[in-house]
Amino acid sequence: MYACDEETEVDLARFNRFIREILDGQLTRNTFRPWEVQLLLDLDACQVPGPKRTDLLRRYQKAVQSQLLRGTGGFVTFGQFLKRRQKRGPSEPE
Repeated sequence: MYACDEETEVDLARFNRFIREILDGQLTRNTFRPWEVQLLLDLDACQVPGPKRTDLLRRYQKAVQSQLLRGTGGFVTFGQFLKRRQKRGPSEPE
């Protein structure tokens, strides 16, 4: 069962908007939430190349959406997502 309270919906909308801005290359704002800065730093540290990065970001977005809707609190970093994915192997579902 998914928990979807008002706060979760707001967090999910913010996260989705932020990922969309990253995918579109349109980060034009000048203020960021702490988790957004952390995510940007994490993305930079992971150094995933172009087309693969877009696909992985979309998969990461789906994983975080699922995590937020389950109500597990917070969300996995992009680096943690990549490590979990590596451990699973490319053919296993996320």
